[in-house]
Amino acid sequence: MIDVNNLSVTLANRAILRKISFSLSDGEFLAVLGPNGGGKSTLIRAILGLQEYEGAIKYTGGDKTIGYVPQIKTLDRSFPARAEELVATALKKRWPWSIDEHCKGVVSDALRQVGADHLIRQQIRNLSGGELQRVYLARAIISQPSLLVLDEPASGVDVVGASDMLEFVEEYRKKNNAAVIMVTHDWEVAFHHASHVLILKTDQISFGSASEAMSETAIRTAFGHVGHSHDIFGGGHVHA
Repeated sequence: MIDVNNLSVTLANRAILRKISFSLSDGEFLAVLGPNGGGKSTLIRAILGLQEYEGAIKYTGGDKTIGYVPQIKTLDRSFPARAEELVATALKKRWPWSIDEHCKGVVSDALRQVGADHLIRQQIRNLSGGELQRVYLARAIISQPSLLVLDEPASGVDVVGASDMLEFVEEYRKKNNAAVIMVTHDWEVAFHHASHVLILKTDQISFGSASEAMSETAIRTAFGHVGHSHDIFGGGHVHA
């Protein structure tokens, strides 16, 4: 699906990412962990083609469609837009000043898939964090992408909303054999749901299965300290 080889990003003469390499196949789920400023969002921008980089990002297979869910906490909700218009931008590739009946039907179906069809005419400024996240999920999956990329999707969302979002992502991945890349601070999600974990702190600290990548050594290297133990990691794994 995606093969990243020696990816490096330098901004203003400062290394943001150095020699990041990993591969992900169809149907696999990669959780990306690391401290703030460690390069996680920069990696996402590079994968989306929004950031210049050195190295290589290659896609295998015929379908290279990518669905993207951004951090909703960074979004400006003051723009007067309805949920259906936001979702329709993924089809129109521009702001949809008018929405024909066919487009409206496709948008409605995407919102229905994420349990948000009742929000179709709602102004985005009136939506809760969880509701807005569902709208962005609908936008991300409207073209049935083979790769779903999510940048801290639980940020700004309550516990129930975050759980619902993860459940939908898992259903979509399994149903469509899609690959998922998710930046997250939730170590339980990474440990229990991801097939692979990548830990970044400018450099690649570790990559592999959760049990391999989330070692005490990797955590200490990335975060500089270790907090109290959690059973989810088993013996030798800790929560920072």
